[in-house]
Amino acid sequence: MRYSRLAVLTVAFLLAYGLPAASQSTSNSDTYEQLRLFGDVFEKVRADYVEEVTDEQLVENAINGMLAQLDPHSSYLNAKDFDEMQVQTKGEFGGLGIEVTMENGLVKVVSPIDDTPAAHAGIQPGDLIIELNGEPVSGMTLSQAVDKMRGPVDSDITLTIQRGDKEPFDVKLTRAVIKIQSVRARLESKDIAYIRITSFSEQTDTGLESEFKKLKEQANGKLAGMVLDLRNNPGGLLDQAVAVSDAFLDKGEIVSTRGRHPEDAQRYNARPGDITDNLPMVVLINGGSASASEIVAGALQDHHRAILLGTKSFGKGSVQTIIPVPGHGAIRLTTARYFTPSGRSIQALGITPDIPVEQSKVEVIEQQRRTSEADLPGALKNPNQPEQNKPAEPDKGTTNPPGASLNPSTSPTPNSDKPAEEQDYQLTRAVDLLHGIALYKTSQMN
Repeated sequence: MRYSRLAVLTVAFLLAYGLPAASQSTSNSDTYEQLRLFGDVFEKVRADYVEEVTDEQLVENAINGMLAQLDPHSSYLNAKDFDEMQVQTKGEFGGLGIEVTMENGLVKVVSPIDDTPAAHAGIQPGDLIIELNGEPVSGMTLSQAVDKMRGPVDSDITLTIQRGDKEPFDVKLTRAVIKIQSVRARLESKDIAYIRITSFSEQTDTGLESEFKKLKEQANGKLAGMVLDLRNNPGGLLDQAVAVSDAFLDKGEIVSTRGRHPEDAQRYNARPGDITDNLPMVVLINGGSASASEIVAGALQDHHRAILLGTKSFGKGSVQTIIPVPGHGAIRLTTARYFTPSGRSIQALGITPDIPVEQSKVEVIEQQRRTSEADLPGALKNPNQPEQNKPAEPDKGTTNPPGASLNPSTSPTPNSDKPAEEQDYQLTRAVDLLHGIALYKTSQMN
């Protein structure tokens, strides 16, 4: 039997890197037969295709096709893409600032990254990118589409977006150097630590500890609770997800990974020590929370360490391993599924929050002032309120909705310095919940 030169080289390549090109079984002949088919097609395309293509292009495209058909997250990284991926995990890279996956032949947005061209342009999780500079995405691999979205800094690209049932529309973006500050923090209502993690890069765990320490000092050690915001966090490094979970857990399993071979299963456990000293916690998630952020949310939920609030997460429950191919690039290959401490897989299901809260716009409904007991003729005076301290009657025309504070400065509201349409409703509910827990604990102590 005569084999093409490419088929022989392919077998040698696969054997050299330990891939199962020809197992030590009766399937050897079938494998070689399939490789012969590949070699014959390769030679035919190289000889007769309408335009000249290089061997490198054909082989790279063949590898891309093989991996892309496995699942949406496996792919081939050539030397250039591999270098860019390594830079990205260190927290700085060039592009639009958008995490994407492939769905039904189209590029689907997992989430935009904070303070990037994609975020500023209003790109949303779940958006489908159907054209790039007028060129249909259908037919492209994910790697090809991502490569087209990358380019020189300050260069423009137009994305055609399909959002739900709306008509497609164009969004023009200018590429930029994306510098990711993966951890951001501030105090909410003077006593709630708010920490947002935008992605899991190499410095996320150290950034988390540093920012929490600063917030604790700002609050003079009197924190009532903590909000961990993982909304629109597309994920990142597994070891960083484990480290962030470990920061809030004293013991127990954080996550387990199970691959094709039982002996390759791994379990990651928490070590003693909680950086918050067991402060009440709320974790915010939504449809843009994926992968590593779902590992953190799942671990804290299963251990009843935090209350999850928001909307269902993305549902990416697989682990990708980067396998370098010396002299060429690397393979990003899905090698395992991960499971939360209770043994549940969230693959294609996502994590359901304990308290579902859709993002909403809050409006104050104006209403006329109603008569109260104090307005009735001859009403009894309150013995605990001296006459001179009786609150003045509000001016006619002003309104105070039921339950509203007459002195807002003594009851700070999250984001109260922002217009109502810009306030973060989910965050407001999280802060209210933590204040409620703090009040309940205080009443129990008294």
